Amino acid sequence: MISEVIIPKLGLTMTEATLREWKAGEGDGVEVEQPILLIETEKISYEVPAPAAGLLHITVGEGAVVPVGKLVALIAGSREEYQQVCREAPLEQLVVEAESTSAPLGERVKVSPLARKLAEERGVDITRVVGTGPGGRIVREDVLRAAEQGRVAVEEPFKRVKETIPLWGMRKAIAEHMHRSLQVAAQLTRWSEVEMTELIKLRQALNAQGEGLGVHSTFTDIFFKLVAEALKQHPILNSSLIGEEIRVWEDINIGVAVALEDEAGGLIVPVVHNADQKSLLEISRTLSGLVEGARERKLLPDDVAGGTFTITNQGAFAAGGDFDTPIINQPQVAILGTYGIVDKPVARGGEVVVRPMMTCSLTHDHRVVDGVPAGRFLATLRGLMENPPPLALE
Repeated sequence: MISEVIIPKLGLTMTEATLREWKAGEGDGVEVEQPILLIETEKISYEVPAPAAGLLHITVGEGAVVPVGKLVALIAGSREEYQQVCREAPLEQLVVEAESTSAPLGERVKVSPLARKLAEERGVDITRVVGTGPGGRIVREDVLRAAEQGRVAVEEPFKRVKETIPLWGMRKAIAEHMHRSLQVAAQLTRWSEVEMTELIKLRQALNAQGEGLGVHSTFTDIFFKLVAEALKQHPILNSSLIGEEIRVWEDINIGVAVALEDEAGGLIVPVVHNADQKSLLEISRTLSGLVEGARERKLLPDDVAGGTFTITNQGAFAAGGDFDTPIINQPQVAILGTYGIVDKPVARGGEVVVRPMMTCSLTHDHRVVDGVPAGRFLATLRGLMENPPPLALE
């Protein structure tokens, strides 16, 4: 029996994917549910499992961008079937022929799409690379070898390259997104200090309540609930500028910036949809699942789609006086930054006392949100944090 490997549609927003890496090679034996292909969209990576056991025949090579539903491989149940599919379903898009002034007259350089892309990113002249793949095709390893050999020549005096990290995939998408955000939006950041005494008490009470439910509430969980309430009162902060229209969204979909703590690094923003309609318990469980999925790179496209407002919580990294200016997650019009809780002297009732204080920031797009509505939103949010409404794990 011959089984098809196709690009899955992982959500309503997904239309295509890049074949990042085949985890199994041509002719390899694979097992059911074994990860055989890593695909990548603009925001997520996903491992495609084998639909059946057998011998793998690849029909589309690494580096190709293909639509959802595209056949990219076949799995043959026997050696005879494998030989059959090799004859009837030749490899597509694995070999890209390029004009080469270095090649003999009338000949072309054969290079895989992944090797071509890597050569562009590393500044390697593909016409000067010797291919070691089948038929002299240039493959990824050839480009990496050429890049390493040429590394010394491009180094500047007194500076040695320790590591070269290609700007591609998620890292490239982040770079382009952040740069575009600063180019298109008139971004202004406002700052506010919040006394956290009551919110700390609330969190302690919620965690005591959650012991029996196996739920541990974080400050971020509570922020989501309070930010959703503030957005209901100030809907202009829950909008986007699309062309010549300001679209105020009915749905309140709040995203949270999650740092990916691995060698590749990166940042992803999973979204809690309809946060204003969820209980604190639902928010806590949803956020926990999304953050875990983000760090394990198991999010689906719909998990990061449809955001209308973003929170970036720097509490674990900014426990003192370290602050930054968050960049708006386009096409949203605002992003809230929250930082570490620090004991500070403050004036209360004519006396100087020590209170737990947290700095928060609001970066807003001045094309849509002027200073007054931005200040009112922050004032509402500060009031909700300093005198939180009764919240329970329901």
